[in-house]
Amino acid sequence: MTRTGTSRSTTRRSARGWRTRWQDLTAGQQTALLALASVQVSLAATAWADLALRPTEEVDGGKGKWAAIIAINFVGPVLYFRYGIRR
Repeated sequence: MTRTGTSRSTTRRSARGWRTRWQDLTAGQQTALLALASVQVSLAATAWADLALRPTEEVDGGKGKWAAIIAINFVGPVLYFRYGIRR
């Protein structure tokens, strides 16, 4: 199966459908993805470190629940810092 209307193939067929390859992204797109990934990893690592060091009494809900929620991209760490810490 081929895609029509494209002069250069920037996608390939995989089990999940059409996917763009890393080397076919522009330098700006690669930079943006790396920047977003580093922000996500930094947020998650900071939230997990805070959760590990914070006493259980200061966490609203169970630590296990918040550890799992933090794993949700971008949203999890923000939710933890907004709703998971008792003030």
